[in-house]
Amino acid sequence: MNLFKRTKYLTVGNEESKDINANAEEIPTIPDGMWIKCDKCNKILYNKEVEENLKVCPNCGGYFRLNARERISLIVDDGTFKEFNENMTPKNPLNYPGYEGKIKKIQEKTGLSEGVVTGYGEIEKKPCIIAVMDSNFMMGSMGSVVGEKITLAVEKATKERLPIIIFTCSGGARMQEGMVSLMQMAKVSAALGKHSDKGLLYITVLTDPTTGGVTASFAMLGDIILSEPKALIGFAGRRVIEQTIKQELPEDFQTAEFLLEHGFVDKIVERKNLKSILATILKIHNVRDVK
Repeated sequence: MNLFKRTKYLTVGNEESKDINANAEEIPTIPDGMWIKCDKCNKILYNKEVEENLKVCPNCGGYFRLNARERISLIVDDGTFKEFNENMTPKNPLNYPGYEGKIKKIQEKTGLSEGVVTGYGEIEKKPCIIAVMDSNFMMGSMGSVVGEKITLAVEKATKERLPIIIFTCSGGARMQEGMVSLMQMAKVSAALGKHSDKGLLYITVLTDPTTGGVTASFAMLGDIILSEPKALIGFAGRRVIEQTIKQELPEDFQTAEFLLEHGFVDKIVERKNLKSILATILKIHNVRDVK
């Protein structure tokens, strides 16, 4: 009869699981968020170990996504970041049903007003303007406010004669804003054109994923284009392209490595080296240290 007795299961801090195992004695529990699964190798990892490794899988080297605040903390010198336009929030230009409620819910969840954080920062004492897109906010989709915040950041960099660095991470244009969203491609690109006319430096850092209208505009306009390893970078989806050209695409198509091989990316940089590489680029371009 012992074969049919309930065994003592390990719970994961879930109230429902506790009820199911209420009769078991001294059930050990694991706090929520202690473990995380790597999507690349499917291994269950100790979350603290992953965070200490800059959110890179210690087993296979796969990259977990960073949110905007984590990215800024990793790249910018402590205490130097000054955010711009942090309270700028989107409207609903097309009266899209449920859009305002969805935006409010995501704002509460992420603590962000929109899908990009912009501001002034220093990288190893070298001043620059930074824009960091966040995939947690509607997959970093480019709506009117994302375009406006990036444009204002570029214009500030132009006015103060500073380099600008944009970390891209986006699913593309935001469908709920339709044509208004697509117009941001031209607006940001025009601002970057004026920045370039002044002989100023623009660096893009492509992270996973960078797709759609963001790829088709400012992501690929950098004077220097860097990327994290194995980042997904492309415009249309793989299946759409294959159906259009009636050909099967290479296995590594739309990866950072594929784009590097074909001249679209200048260098793939590991996350642990990114700050020092950016500082070196700024130094080469005569960006002087802040005294």
